[in-house]
Amino acid sequence: MNLKKRLLPLVATMLAAGIFLAGCSKSEPPAESTATQPPKTEAPAQPATLPPAESKPESPTTSTPTATTQPARNYAKELLAPAKLKEKAPETYKVKFDTTRGEFTVTVTRAWAPLGADRFYNLVKHHFYDNAAFFRVVPQFVVQFGINTNPAVSAAWKHTEIKDDPVTQSNKRGAIVFATAGPNTRTTQVFINLKDNGRLDGMGFAPFGTVDGDGMNVVEMMYEGYGDSAGPDQDQLEKQGDPYLLKGWPKLDHIKSAALVDASVAASH
Repeated sequence: MNLKKRLLPLVATMLAAGIFLAGCSKSEPPAESTATQPPKTEAPAQPATLPPAESKPESPTTSTPTATTQPARNYAKELLAPAKLKEKAPETYKVKFDTTRGEFTVTVTRAWAPLGADRFYNLVKHHFYDNAAFFRVVPQFVVQFGINTNPAVSAAWKHTEIKDDPVTQSNKRGAIVFATAGPNTRTTQVFINLKDNGRLDGMGFAPFGTVDGDGMNVVEMMYEGYGDSAGPDQDQLEKQGDPYLLKGWPKLDHIKSAALVDASVAASH
């Protein structure tokens, strides 16, 4: 009995210790550590503005024409039919040239050279000379122009020769004259005399007008740096148009517009 009494406290102690160890060996999933969690991924933020969808071109709006609305003239189309452009010129008329060097005006007198005056009138009225270059500038001699920027138009006028007019006026400074390649070969090219060139009178060059007032101050400013021998080839200029000039002779001056300015002419224009 005495032994039992001694063992009972010892057994109780051991049992208590076994329960403690068993409790400690129980495997339980540890609480998730926030450190080992994958970071929470948020949905990507949407851009404030989405790129615009490719827009379709808007249909052009057309305004209702009023009584004063005039359709645009298709001068290029008209110039492709030289045979239709044979209107008789007024007895006198003026042409205003707006150029890269400024403005000047020419007065044409039909009685001086009727065929030349008529041809020039029709060319100017249909804006043949607009954007054309002063492609030949020879100091103390002439400034020449008259090749259209559109090769198709140049081709249409290539064989539209008019007969020579008798020379009634001298080739004085400021006189405007058709260029020729021989007798009865005038088409569209003209030149302005930079000085008195009386020797041209006996060669069949018939002036049909003259530059007004101080206009020669503008004419004499046209770029002359390429000279006569290093200028563009006229045949290639006719065939290729402005791109040919811009490639090899970019400094040449141009006519922005050449238009009839007489009140009576403008009214019928």
